[in-house]
Amino acid sequence: MSKFWSPIVSRLTPYTPGEQPKISKLVKLNTNENPYGPSPKAIAAMAQEIGDNLRLYPNPDAEPLKLAIAKRHGLSPSQVFVGNGSDEVLAHAFQALLKHGAPILFPDITYSFYPTYASLYEVEYRAVPLAEDFTIRVDDYLGQGEAIGGIIFPNPNAPTGCLLALDEVERLLAGNPDRVVIVDEAYIDFGGDSAIDLVTRHPNLLVVQTLSKSRSLAGLRVGFAVGHADLISALERVKNSFNSYPLDRIAIAGATAAMEDDAHFDRTRNAVIASRSKLADELASLGFEVLPSAANFVFARHPQHDAAGLAASLRGDGIIVRHFTSARINQFLRITVGTDEACGALTDSLRKHLA
Repeated sequence: MSKFWSPIVSRLTPYTPGEQPKISKLVKLNTNENPYGPSPKAIAAMAQEIGDNLRLYPNPDAEPLKLAIAKRHGLSPSQVFVGNGSDEVLAHAFQALLKHGAPILFPDITYSFYPTYASLYEVEYRAVPLAEDFTIRVDDYLGQGEAIGGIIFPNPNAPTGCLLALDEVERLLAGNPDRVVIVDEAYIDFGGDSAIDLVTRHPNLLVVQTLSKSRSLAGLRVGFAVGHADLISALERVKNSFNSYPLDRIAIAGATAAMEDDAHFDRTRNAVIASRSKLADELASLGFEVLPSAANFVFARHPQHDAAGLAASLRGDGIIVRHFTSARINQFLRITVGTDEACGALTDSLRKHLA
């Protein structure tokens, strides 16, 4: 701590990202990266962009990408916002849409960037406990009226992977017509129906997605939001007061091509879904309790073995998974769905250590 820090910085507890180890030949199942590479069309589009044009600023509105996203979802480009990863999009949403002088609501077990953003932007919040089975209870978010400044939650939730059905999402929206509801859909392509289908009926809905997971572009840092044009306009105002060029020319080209390559998207996400089912079955056969997952990871605990100890044992075998220390989930491991080979190495290691 320094005397030169501002009071806000002194109070912050920064977000801790998943470990990015520098050791090679590890089975890396800790940060929910896609085990399959990006669309070849995206790689070709990015390669074509490398040249003399890099001396020029990119399109500040990333219009080709907005058009591709809008076309895919049957919307207008005015309903689409893009940013440097969904984390930046969410950060702008906290500033533009959730800071109303009343506490916002989000689950007590959720994406740990939410309390970080709330602290950074001085947004009050209240954590709403998940049910005993780690699902979101919509009734806990109803009847709040002017007592709250908005609602945000991931769907599927992170780190649990549990999905809130689309009709329940709509019930939550209908019960909060005067407050912004942000649905963070980083993992929706691996097993759920997107709330994007609801934006034309609910002007208070903002849906945030990323190209990091199902489009295999975590290294490119591209995210987007979809909602009523008034909500998007608020995000644009914050963006243009912060960084007018959040996406570079290469990112715009690659993300646009990736959004247009449905064949690669379907092939790779279906492979992940199949591997997830197989991994969940294998873990269950080893005695793990595995929460139902609609994401590209599983959340599991073993009733007879400490999670931290299992994580350490796996690391000794060159396999990295994510262990959280929060009270309600400190006996769970979050395990990214890798290739069948990587998942096989994981279960072989667990079988050895459990024995």
